Amino acid sequence: MKELTSTEKAALKRKLKREAVGLGVNIVGFANVERWEKYGLTTEEFYPHTIWPWAKTVMVMGVQIYPSMLETTPSVVYSELYNTTNRMLDEIAYRIANKLNTYGYRAHFFPRDCYGDISVLVKKPEVAFSHVIAGYYAGLGTIGMNHTLLTEEYGPRVRLVSVITDAEITPDRMLKKDICVGCKQCVKNCPVKAFSVENGQKVATMDKHKCAKYHSELKGKFKYPCGRCTAVCPIGADKKKYGSRSVSPEGIEHIRSFGSN
Repeated sequence: MKELTSTEKAALKRKLKREAVGLGVNIVGFANVERWEKYGLTTEEFYPHTIWPWAKTVMVMGVQIYPSMLETTPSVVYSELYNTTNRMLDEIAYRIANKLNTYGYRAHFFPRDCYGDISVLVKKPEVAFSHVIAGYYAGLGTIGMNHTLLTEEYGPRVRLVSVITDAEITPDRMLKKDICVGCKQCVKNCPVKAFSVENGQKVATMDKHKCAKYHSELKGKFKYPCGRCTAVCPIGADKKKYGSRSVSPEGIEHIRSFGSN
């Protein structure tokens, strides 16, 4: 296709954002693939344009995770919320990629989770593409101490999916100031102590194997995933809406006592 003018790029961007919001997305951002090389948060084999040489833009979309359900974790209630947002994101991303195809561009979505089963992560705790890094490059937030994307709207309580396309779309500005305040609540509240922080680290050292093994145990109890580090994070406008604790301790125990094996 012919190269778009800046006006045409902006128009396409507005159109895609309207489509995404109309499908139920809460936050949307765009990154050009050059940012993977410029900021180097991952090695070259994980660059979108290394995997798909025609890729020029990554569109990242997110939906919120409700604190009042997340705070019951580990529970079937949060597990159902997690699964519901995953299904939503994949369907929305499929539709956006399909829309780009109808406009004449190459596009596809990379699923919100793409490892098949938690047992795979126990053996090798890596995936082929990071939505967290993509979200950071797309200006949706900054990377928090617990390796999640922190957003101004929802803190880390947001699920992400990405659409990769050869459409040239004006990238959004990245956030300059870290959102994380370094309170270490995520580190202190991890049930398996998977995080450690030394020498003023902004992003904690994470024992990914330990985290994956715990999630495997929770899956066997139908209470997957964990999410404690995202539940306790004080960042996000949603915390002002719901409060620092939106479920009573008695309520949490009540929820956990039902619908489990």
